[in-house]
Amino acid sequence: MMKKWLGVIFLMLSSIQLQAAIEIYQFEQAEHEQLYKQMIDELRCLVCQNQNLSASNAALAKDLRQQTYEMVTNGKSHAQIVDYMTQRYGDFVLYRPPVKSSTALLWFGPFILLFAGLMVLIITLKNRKQIIDEPLSEQQKTQLKQLLDEDDK
Repeated sequence: MMKKWLGVIFLMLSSIQLQAAIEIYQFEQAEHEQLYKQMIDELRCLVCQNQNLSASNAALAKDLRQQTYEMVTNGKSHAQIVDYMTQRYGDFVLYRPPVKSSTALLWFGPFILLFAGLMVLIITLKNRKQIIDEPLSEQQKTQLKQLLDEDDK
């Protein structure tokens, strides 16, 4: 009986949480709705950092969705909304930040690391090949023969 009540309470609490996360916005124009959806997919939640605004339930994400909705319904363009958000929160709010001096490492760093890794691998393999390909000197051959002869005894 207790498990049944716990199950009912759990279902009630989980449905309340789901209902709290749903936001419904009315748009007069289909273009506004499309722009809104595009913007909340492109903008990063500053609290979660690995989610866009459409996927986040953080309070700040809800505020930013509301703000984006208001800007879209007031006729702001994609560029105007992006400019406002980056002026207020910096380039970090964008999932695809612009290429400039402050974000150059973000854009080109992985390629630089890949190139450096390939260079280290190539140099290591070349050095290994040179060590293996060097013939034995007469002294080394004599020592090797003596060691092999000792093992046979």
